[in-house]
Order: sequence, then C-alpha cells, then structure tokens
Amino acid sequence: MLKDSRARRIDYLRVSVTDRCNLRCIYCMPPGGVPRLSHEEILTYEEILRFVGVAARAGIGKVRLTGGEPLVRKGLPCLVGELASRHPNLDLSLTTNGTLLAEHAGELRRAGLRRVNISIDSLDREKYRMITRGGELNRALEGLEAALEEGLDPVKVNVVTLKHVNEEVEGFAELAWRLPVHVRFIEYMSPCGACDPDLYVSSESIRKKLEALGPLEEAPPPPGAGPAVYFRFPGARGTLGFISPVSSHICGNCNRMRLTADGMLKSCLFSPEEVDIKSLLRSGASEGDILESIRSCLGRKGSGREWAANPSRAMFQVGG
Repeated sequence: MLKDSRARRIDYLRVSVTDRCNLRCIYCMPPGGVPRLSHEEILTYEEILRFVGVAARAGIGKVRLTGGEPLVRKGLPCLVGELASRHPNLDLSLTTNGTLLAEHAGELRRAGLRRVNISIDSLDREKYRMITRGGELNRALEGLEAALEEGLDPVKVNVVTLKHVNEEVEGFAELAWRLPVHVRFIEYMSPCGACDPDLYVSSESIRKKLEALGPLEEAPPPPGAGPAVYFRFPGARGTLGFISPVSSHICGNCNRMRLTADGMLKSCLFSPEEVDIKSLLRSGASEGDILESIRSCLGRKGSGREWAANPSRAMFQVGG
C-alpha cells in the first residue's frame, strides 16, 4: 500500500499520454498553444506500461489516462488493451474533450476502458466555439452519445464555469434529466493554479441557479466520484455534481499522484517537486528502484494549498 507524508492512502494514478490537444480552451491554454514535446521526450507506451505495473503492484487501483487530449495520440486503444490485459482488476478511465471519441469509443470499450469523463463547457454552439477557440460542439456531443451507446459507465460531463461566459445551467440540467450522465460543475482555477476573481464562479452560485429550476435532492456518487458531491432533480436519469477546489479546499483528501507526458512523477497538481521517472526507466532501473522513487515522491506530498499560487507547471502540462 502506498501512503503519503500525511498517512493518506494513495491509490489513484493519472497518466498524461501527450501534451498535445486539438482544442485551445481559453482557461487552459494560451491562444497559440504551447511548445510541443518531441517524440523522444515523451514516454513510450512500453515505458508507461512498466511504470503502471510497478505502481499497480504497490497498491494503485485506479488509472486515468489524460493529456492534453489523449485521443490525439495514435494507438491509445492498444495501450488501454495492454493495461487491461496485464491488470484486469485495474479501474481504467479516460478524460477527453470528446471530439474524437465517437470514432474510438467502441474500440476503447472492447479494449477494457470502463468509464469516461468528457469536458463540455457549454451547450451553446457559439459559446463552445469561443471557449475552445474553434471547437465544434456537435463533435463533443457525438462523442458523449457514443460513450453511452458503447456502455461506458459512468459517463461524466465536466463543466468549468467562468463568470459572464458560461454560467448556464438550464441546458445541463436538461441533459442530466434526459440522459444517465453525471454533470459536474468545476470551480475555475487559472492555468497557473491561482483563482482569478474576474472569472471565478463558486459552486454555491451555480447550485442556487439550479435550485431555482426545482428542488434538488442528494444523490449517491457514481464510481470514481473523487471530491465531487452530487445531487439530482427527482425523477432525473442523471445527476448534477460540484467540484469545489477553491471554496471547499479539497486538497486535504487527495489520494492521487500524476505522471506527466515527459515522464515526471508529481505527488500534487501544484507541487514544484518532481521525480524523473523517465530517466529511471531508460537507464534500466529495477522495480525496487522505481518503487523507492515513488515512495520518496509521496513522502514529500504536502497539503497542496501551499503551492497553489506558484506551481511549477500549468494544469494542461500535468493532465489536470
């Protein structure tokens, strides 16, 4: 079992398979994108598989594949298939913007993917295009429909709310009423971690807008709920959740670590401290050496709040 410096059990690994993305969301990336890592700089699938194997044997039970946009990397279903085959009890999930999901959902499900989170920040086509700097809403919605049709469960929809941009709730309430999806409204943090008061919208504000539509009742969390709290309108097929990193200080219950696309292990989204796993893997380090590096990294894991205003990487470089 893996534990951090505060005796919290760490059983969740997020793996960024690429730093590249086919969208340029205004809260995530600068307009021109970011300098791309070269092919040689990012971990190979075999390197990811080796690291996940060490982590799984040490107690990691959940692995989420992220990016950038993970589906822009070729062969992702093959990675999912290998992970599922080697570790059949592993809870495998994916975070995606959904725009490439329709063509891959079936293959991913057959390979062993269990559940998916899809980022859709607006159900208004023009707002979505503006937020993503050119994205097409219909492609994300097609990805959502494909995930449901292929039996991925649960299917969660992530909505980062921005003041005066997408404080809409009616469309998402209707989506959760009509479909068995779990919509989660996420409080905004800037790409460098700090809260921007010009864009910040609290979960409480969004909840009040929802309550104006009708009474909400508490709902049990779906698998892999993490820090979200869930509600539903009576009779709805889906739920409405809130992730509140700013107003509720959720770092205290963190159970995860992150592996970046270029092979750096981070115990915290915001921590400046990183362990160079890529160099270990490429130098032929033993499983014991890799495990010791994991434990050393977790031994320095803090509360998260102390680094939030000045992290070493932006969130899009870590996988969120």
